[in-house]
Amino acid sequence: MSGSKINVAKQAIDYIKDKLHPEMILGIGTGSTVNFFIEELKELRNNFAGAVSSSEASSRLLSENGIEVFNLNDISEIAFYIDGADEVAPNKELIKGGGGAHTREKIVASAAKEFICIVDDSKIVTKLGAFPLPVEVIPESRSLVARRIVSMGGVPEYRAGFTTDQGNQILDVKEIDISDPEELETLLNTIPGVVDNGIFAFNKPSVVLVSK
Repeated sequence: MSGSKINVAKQAIDYIKDKLHPEMILGIGTGSTVNFFIEELKELRNNFAGAVSSSEASSRLLSENGIEVFNLNDISEIAFYIDGADEVAPNKELIKGGGGAHTREKIVASAAKEFICIVDDSKIVTKLGAFPLPVEVIPESRSLVARRIVSMGGVPEYRAGFTTDQGNQILDVKEIDISDPEELETLLNTIPGVVDNGIFAFNKPSVVLVSK
């Protein structure tokens, strides 16, 4: 598995390396595949200005590899956002959030000119939904949100012992119909107490690179 992740990380490096310039800011996601990408990216760290990260874990790894980390509030433009996914549908809609960072991932992805998704071939699916859908919730709303999700046909499970970088909690939802990802992404986010969910239907990648 690590070989596949290294392979697709190198594909992403090949995709961006000739487009880098000293003022460029990259967006960096979260997860094991992205960690391999960061390890490869350190060889190019003098070719761009730095990165905006979607998680504290990625920020630490970037800093350890000599790459400056910027706050999104201080950046006017992100050229490329590179991140993995838990599922990729044929039209590039995604489920993300297995690592619990999907809210910040979605924010950084929306700020980027181009979103590059890097995955191994096990993440390619014909329809979203086999992977439990993460929903980030404000702690006080967790039970309320869970009841609303049950009324929608989903089976929510509290991710016990996990707290997001924003101090919130995660419900992992099984058996919910994701035949219309845009509709469900919107509907879930209208529930009071939901911060964001792991469907990426409006913030789809423009490029999906798959391990060879």
